[in-house]
Amino acid sequence: MPDEKRIMVIGAHAADAELMGGAAVLAHRDLGWNSVLVHMTLGEKGGRTVAPAEYAAVKRSQAEQAAAILRSDVEFLPYLDGELPINEHVQWQLADLIRKYQPTVILTHWKGSIHVDHTNTYENVLASLFFAGLPTFEREYPAHWVRGIYFAENWEDEDDYVPDTYLDVSDVWDTYVEAAASYSLVSAPDGPFRYAQWYDGASRMRGAERGVDRAVALLHHQPFYARRYLKTSLEP
Repeated sequence: MPDEKRIMVIGAHAADAELMGGAAVLAHRDLGWNSVLVHMTLGEKGGRTVAPAEYAAVKRSQAEQAAAILRSDVEFLPYLDGELPINEHVQWQLADLIRKYQPTVILTHWKGSIHVDHTNTYENVLASLFFAGLPTFEREYPAHWVRGIYFAENWEDEDDYVPDTYLDVSDVWDTYVEAAASYSLVSAPDGPFRYAQWYDGASRMRGAERGVDRAVALLHHQPFYARRYLKTSLEP
């Protein structure tokens, strides 16, 4: 494992990574971690009055501004909003980024989503771990196994989402709000959804559940091999 610790947040559209993972990035920054945001698409079809090509440029600029506030590296993959495939080409691109940045943990989407790009991101991320971790695949960067995968809470990914991990983000919330507001879809008064209100409410609710001012909820991914326990009896 590398000496430095890093959190990687992989979002389906520019703004997803910041909204669901920006507070976690900041909390880990305070602990000395580095970070990288990965955008699978720019979410360019979400501009209700702007053509996709024009909105793509806007979203990229806003993503770079948000990354600067979060003091994070940022990567953009070349896929189109609503058209993200599930295949080995996508998975190798993610695997190469994992090898390049060597994240300690990854935050990404849960599979129970109303948006196909979110569920496809979930599938691609999990599949990419095999390509990233196997040393016999010779690539530009050495193999790397990620120590932890967490599914972040996202208003579009709530189907069967039952978190098991809470992270206190009380001290970094104001900076998180500033970063999220880099996106006009968050800060504009006539945006498509009340993102700021939803994430504000979620952070207060999760904080109340754990006895802090604000928290973000996460679901820890445990692959099959990590769930095999040897016991001498079934007594709890």
